[in-house]
Amino acid sequence: MDREKEIRNITLWGAFVNVVLTVFKILAGVLGRSSAMIADGVHSLSDLLSDVVVLVFTRISSKGQDRDHSFGHGKFETLATLIISILLVAVGANLLSSGVRNIIGVINGEILERPGYVALVAAVVSIVAKEIIYHATVRTGRKTGSTAVIANAWHHRSDAFSSVGSLIGIGGALVLGDKWTVLDPLASCVISVAIIVVAVKMAMPSLAELLEASLPEEIEDEILATASSVEGVNDVHELKTRRNGMSFIIDAHIAVDPDISVVEAHDIATNVENALRERYGRETQINIHVEPSADAL
Repeated sequence: MDREKEIRNITLWGAFVNVVLTVFKILAGVLGRSSAMIADGVHSLSDLLSDVVVLVFTRISSKGQDRDHSFGHGKFETLATLIISILLVAVGANLLSSGVRNIIGVINGEILERPGYVALVAAVVSIVAKEIIYHATVRTGRKTGSTAVIANAWHHRSDAFSSVGSLIGIGGALVLGDKWTVLDPLASCVISVAIIVVAVKMAMPSLAELLEASLPEEIEDEILATASSVEGVNDVHELKTRRNGMSFIIDAHIAVDPDISVVEAHDIATNVENALRERYGRETQINIHVEPSADAL
């Protein structure tokens, strides 16, 4: 099964689960008089939107090079990851805002409405379903090397986290009485902060890639060592690197013996390219500039 098909299949499964949970949780929230469960249903709807983003952008990113994109379309997937991260921040901020408003209301003497058992059942179903789809999605994301799919997996888990908050609040209100309905917004606030932290951690690498940040120093050291190990290479310098979706772009200068022929120098450069592609994948884009060794002139 190819990469795009694997990503599409797991994302479609996630979208199906999100459609079912959105309808179920909103209905359970209305019938069970739980504003937390209604908000939880809206959260599932935002998950569905992120599924659409992944489906659209990973399809674009799987295209090869063309006239308008000489380095390919890899950064479309990076953009998808950033969009999903922003969605997560928005969802977390909305849950936090709602939780804070409800807590202030309780402090001012307001008693939150006691929810029904159908809302409790919906929270349990949501947690189980979302944990299952999270593990399946993150496994596919790691297998395919897709940051967008991994980000989407965390969006699924954030929905499970919000359902945990709903479960605590709804369960606390049902077991302990109306005065303890404040557990719902308290739990939501804690969970929303966790969602925002995860989203920011996912957004930073994507933003760095879109801004053409270099690869980590340890990877650049590996690149230099790999290129230097090729027979005929006397020196490697002027290394420039960046990420393009799941692949690397590498530019470097190599110094060779000035007395060898152009054909021999070309063969050495080709061997360097082959060594780097063997190490970092066939999709690695490499540009090698050959120059004579300065100490031999």
